[in-house]
Amino acid sequence: MRRQRPVRRAGGRGQALVEFALVFPVALVVLLAVFDVGRAVFIYNGLTNAAREGARLAIVNQEKTLVRQRVQDIAIGSGLSNFADLNDLVSYHRQGPDPDDVTVNDPCDPIVTGCIAVVTARVDWSAITPVIGSIIGPINFTARSELPIEFVCPNPKYVEYATSDLCPKQP
Repeated sequence: MRRQRPVRRAGGRGQALVEFALVFPVALVVLLAVFDVGRAVFIYNGLTNAAREGARLAIVNQEKTLVRQRVQDIAIGSGLSNFADLNDLVSYHRQGPDPDDVTVNDPCDPIVTGCIAVVTARVDWSAITPVIGSIIGPINFTARSELPIEFVCPNPKYVEYATSDLCPKQP
């Protein structure tokens, strides 16, 4: 008995190329979306770390320009967006009766030990992928860190802590 060769259809020759042309753009967008999500996670982690480091400095040195500089130094590459107003970045508030309740409307003036240093860092993030960027638009990431004041400095009462550069625990 003679073997018969399979019959090839004339229209099936470019099928793989057409399937590749249809699937490749979708796969590329998914791959770029994974990169965008990775960038977002990287920026958010850097932002939270910067807010935490700023709060650590703010609890021993209440000079807001030094706290701002510390936050800027830690948050490299994130393009922080709330540096126009120092009070928007660093503020000091009284703690409410509940330790988890920081009353934002009650500023701590004068700053004393036990007040809460609140450092809030913000950044506007946008995707680099054109399709995804136009769909979701820019996203505002906000990181907030709250710590109780341990030491009031600069403190004119004490000569050794009269200026902010004499304050302890400089980074």
